[in-house]
Amino acid sequence: MRIGMVSPYAFDIPGGVQFHVRDLAERLLSQGHDVRVLAPADEDIDLPSYVDSAGRAVPVPYNGSVARLLFGPVTAARVARWIDRGEFDVLHVHEPFSPSVSMLAMMAADGAVVGTFHSSTMRSRALLTIMPVLGPQLEKLSGRIAVSPEALRTIHRHEGTADAVIIPNGVYVDRFASAPLAPHWQGTAQRPTIAFLGRLEEPRKGLAVLLEAMPALLHAMPGLRLLVAGPGDPRDLMRHTPATVQAATEFLGMVSEPDKASLLRSVDAYVAPNTGSESFGIILVEAMSAGVPVVASDLPSFADVLGGTAGALFRTADAESLAQAVLGVVRDPRLRTALSSSGAIRAREFDWDRVSADVMDVYETCRAARPYAVRTISAGRAKRALRGRS
Repeated sequence: MRIGMVSPYAFDIPGGVQFHVRDLAERLLSQGHDVRVLAPADEDIDLPSYVDSAGRAVPVPYNGSVARLLFGPVTAARVARWIDRGEFDVLHVHEPFSPSVSMLAMMAADGAVVGTFHSSTMRSRALLTIMPVLGPQLEKLSGRIAVSPEALRTIHRHEGTADAVIIPNGVYVDRFASAPLAPHWQGTAQRPTIAFLGRLEEPRKGLAVLLEAMPALLHAMPGLRLLVAGPGDPRDLMRHTPATVQAATEFLGMVSEPDKASLLRSVDAYVAPNTGSESFGIILVEAMSAGVPVVASDLPSFADVLGGTAGALFRTADAESLAQAVLGVVRDPRLRTALSSSGAIRAREFDWDRVSADVMDVYETCRAARPYAVRTISAGRAKRALRGRS
């Protein structure tokens, strides 16, 4: 099958949607499908051979974060040319709600078009304002995928009764399960290690809550080490942090995918202190895949991923509750073993073998309903008119 995928976010900037698009594309390519990806990206960076740049994105505040998006008439023309040139059996647009190339592709295309909705938002005034215009475009989607029940609820908040099949984000589970242990990140009984991964300067990732909990954690476990990985400058966060917390915290910066897997395999617990606007939580699945116990805020999306027994939850944005939950896990070897075992079993439900098969089922259903190459609306109408004259 010839498949076109569109990412709304800059492909040269790390992010959950970008990783999902990348991994799905590579999984389908490994199965013999012909896949092209269109995404914003700087022209002078090295992109995977299957990725086409739609142009340089600009930073825009979006859904509690800063996303790099691309919009406008020049971009729309570029997207249309890419669609017509691709002659795809299926066009898969990610985050059709976001004002970027995915929305432009959905608006331009005629044929088997699948939309995946990743985000979790409360009712957005901006979206509600444009829904009279955007709604008819969304109705053109042949199939809809939500990555979680929370993402499905976001669709319902803005589209009413519109439905979607839930297919979660995928993870290459074995890559994390077989990652080598890293002695410099491993903990001991006297010096246990906990980890956080995320953008340091993004409040909703919750690092500030974890740092607020650190004095209580260090009082109970003076040798505790906090390993923090992710982009951003930690100086503002650490400016008013006690010296004891600063000494116990190690900032690793950006880590490679293999190093991320080794980090998760090596620590005693992974802490997800996120405070909101999370529709899934791919890092939780990666941590479960690596066999590390997960301690997470009780966001509905995180509770869905953990499935009730695969992690410990604490009250969102509550530093005292976070500290108690981390202490309960790190101090109890039997609980750590139980959480690790449950997490490893739960993670298999998100393996790309299963997820990609479910996505392909959606593709085949949509292709059967619209068995012609995806074209832009103008090109598709012209082609059908020519067929009608012959």
